[in-house]
Amino acid sequence: MKELYKEIQHSLFDMIPEKWNKIFLYASVIDGRNSLETGEMYFYYIPKGILKREPINVYEVPNKFNLDENSYFKMADDLYGIIKKLRKEYIAINGALWTNIVISIADYTFKVEYGFENLATSPYSNYDRHLVFRYKYLKTGLNSYSKREKQMVLDYIDKEENSNRKVDVYEESLYATPNKNLVNFEKDAPTKSRKEERMEELYELEKESEFWPHDKKYIIVESKPKSKNQIINTKKRY
Repeated sequence: MKELYKEIQHSLFDMIPEKWNKIFLYASVIDGRNSLETGEMYFYYIPKGILKREPINVYEVPNKFNLDENSYFKMADDLYGIIKKLRKEYIAINGALWTNIVISIADYTFKVEYGFENLATSPYSNYDRHLVFRYKYLKTGLNSYSKREKQMVLDYIDKEENSNRKVDVYEESLYATPNKNLVNFEKDAPTKSRKEERMEELYELEKESEFWPHDKKYIIVESKPKSKNQIINTKKRY
């Protein structure tokens, strides 16, 4: 399982093109008919900075850094695939079936929290669990929630703390490894000079990162005017 943990770590590092302090990921996997696995995955990272920074949703990254969405979301699909492999290996080793997982990387610690709640019969929706996740891990203030949402989050936390729910936690220490790394940014021929500048900017950000990932590959795309009412997906379902 440790090899899969490393794959998850490297995938997360590869998907963040700027310096960061913390990463928090949530994923669920539910067994359906005909061995069909469904679920969802999202993760946020806290950018590094002197002042307090707001969490960045992974699905906002392509728009924020002008990256090709298809290439980037393929990386997200691959990451979810690794998480499903982790579930199969966990079942083979421990004989238990987890349904959701929270992965955090903070203060040089990699932490995995396995949950065994029956999501199919749970009174809480995916949206409810997303709100709880944001409150618990991203420290989103309850004042940003509606009255119903606030009460739901408090009830959820209370039940979580006062129940005998099954949990399993894995932790390991991480260390900064500033080894030489080849960062490869694919690019198109047009506007070469601007794209070269962008490559250099991202490369410099990566060199200064606390965690030094392995090979990284992005596709820089042309800047396009953004409409004022542009909608950004904040969560991707699988």
